[in-house]
Amino acid sequence: MKLLKKLLPVFIGVSAGYAYWYFIGCHGGSCPITGNWYTSVIYGGIVGATWLLPSRKKGETEAAGRQKADTPEALAGTSDTRANTTEN
Repeated sequence: MKLLKKLLPVFIGVSAGYAYWYFIGCHGGSCPITGNWYTSVIYGGIVGATWLLPSRKKGETEAAGRQKADTPEALAGTSDTRANTTEN
């Protein structure tokens, strides 16, 4: 079951890459990705594999936001230097 969860997004990407080449792709061969079916399939597989990359969990995202808000510039309210200048 774990193997299926890892291969399914890649298979979907490969299938989408082939379908894109078949229905939309450039059949003259001048397009670098969609000119040949195998480059389109490889590209689709890579895109599908990116779905397997871990994303940040909700707690990690909130912690990153708090760390950014705790910087001296954010605490002093001087992160935008244009706001402190006077106009003539």
